[in-house]
Amino acid sequence: MGRFVNPGNSLFQEALNSRIYVDKTGLLEYTNRVMDTTGKFICSSRPRRFGKTMTADMLTAYYSKNCDSDSLFADLEIGNSESFRTHLNQYDVIHFDVQWCMMDAGLPEQTVSYINRNLIAELKEMYPEVPLDNEKNAYGAMSCIHEAVGAKFIVIIDEWDVLIREQAKNQKVQDEYINFLRGMFKGSEPSKFLHLAYLTGILPIKKIQTQSALNNFDEFTMLNARVFAKYVGFVEEEVKQLCAKYGRNFEEVKRWYDGYLLEEYQVYNPKAVVEVMLWNRFQSYWSETGTYETIVPLINMDFDGLKNVIIEMLAGGTTEVDVSSFQNDMVSFAGRDDVLTYLIHLGYLGYDQDRGRAFIPNEEIRQELMNATKRRKWNEFAEFQRESEELLDATLNLEEEIVAQKIEKIHDQYASAVQYNNENSLSSVLAIAYLSSMQYYFKPIRELPTGRGFADFVFIPKKEYAGEYPALIIELKWNKSARTAIQQIKEKKYPESVASYFGELLLVGISYDKKSKTHQCVIETYNEKITN
Repeated sequence: MGRFVNPGNSLFQEALNSRIYVDKTGLLEYTNRVMDTTGKFICSSRPRRFGKTMTADMLTAYYSKNCDSDSLFADLEIGNSESFRTHLNQYDVIHFDVQWCMMDAGLPEQTVSYINRNLIAELKEMYPEVPLDNEKNAYGAMSCIHEAVGAKFIVIIDEWDVLIREQAKNQKVQDEYINFLRGMFKGSEPSKFLHLAYLTGILPIKKIQTQSALNNFDEFTMLNARVFAKYVGFVEEEVKQLCAKYGRNFEEVKRWYDGYLLEEYQVYNPKAVVEVMLWNRFQSYWSETGTYETIVPLINMDFDGLKNVIIEMLAGGTTEVDVSSFQNDMVSFAGRDDVLTYLIHLGYLGYDQDRGRAFIPNEEIRQELMNATKRRKWNEFAEFQRESEELLDATLNLEEEIVAQKIEKIHDQYASAVQYNNENSLSSVLAIAYLSSMQYYFKPIRELPTGRGFADFVFIPKKEYAGEYPALIIELKWNKSARTAIQQIKEKKYPESVASYFGELLLVGISYDKKSKTHQCVIETYNEKITN
């Protein structure tokens, strides 16, 4: 076994040895099915902390020669597949991590030569009968081996896009790496010596420069995961099983870490779920990704009102996004949609493919984005936070006139003239206005089903603030009185929607008069007994 050629199964064994392992070996049934077909070129992109490396280690352990992985996989999902033993440990596997190779090479400019040199050296040891002394590139050596003895390879590259991302302005590195990828995967010759190619990284294939090198790859992304959807992270049923095993509150886990909508699956960040199972601490585990430095400068460019859009999403809203123009790099940002698409690939936003809308997926990411704006200069956000905090204080103090005045001010500032007299606009304004509540409350539940209808907004305090902050039920009325809104809350038994919450409850009615462009507010403390 070598470092990069047939490196064995020890890394996947470590994953199985861990306290928590969630079986994702069903993915192997798909890769078995496309082996030696035109679908054998696969590029899977997903954010950091979503198990990219573990998947690469799983593929290596399953396919690699010179090791026996039967006991590792036999009791897992793939063990029930008819193709299980057909492909188990049958192939020469080349597996390397470009990020690690770049570090070990010393310089980005030396990375490709480092990869070629080390792969050729290991291939010489494995196939001493094949003359490779004159070969300068790994793909040339692989072609010679196939021609001489008929051997074919599986190539697995982790962090394949790191040079594309981090060296986007270094044309020499870009050209050399793209030529390496082209020689490895493009054209009829690589198809002869490859059984399967699997690339994993953060961004999809760059649309311009690398397209000609990798346009034969099937891509599975956070925008279009297709059959990879349930293998990107933990799906809801898997999280429920973990919560039952470790005695965690599933609803709490869902609020904190759910939200990535991939095909029909609700997908959770696996890193975060594992941490909360082990340590029972509901917090953000995202900070280690260290991408704040790239996020806030992009937001500060304020393409097409981007800052307001981010604020709306922080408050629980969604925004339309055109994902088609993004060039899949970290420098070619032409507008708001490019930045939003980039944030989707990084995992800071979720994406509803059917509706074409982006959103902040969960409490963990909401906190990370809030923290990012605090750590880097974003004066508009700081000012808005102050206004919103004053609004929340006025609501909790039952100061109805002040609440109406502040909502009217925010309505003027954040709603466009075209949408000002629009019921959906008022709803968005309300969500934005209460943004500061996110420190103490979970994302507002919009149109929560109740006994006889839908409550417009329900704010449930986080567990640590439940004794200090009341739950809020807010009803909006258009060209009707705020008192009518309060009456509707009571008549339709909206308080039953928070029957599981034991604490103080405030009923808030807010109205807007289209003719006078004025707002009214009525606030009551709900003292009646809630019955299930």
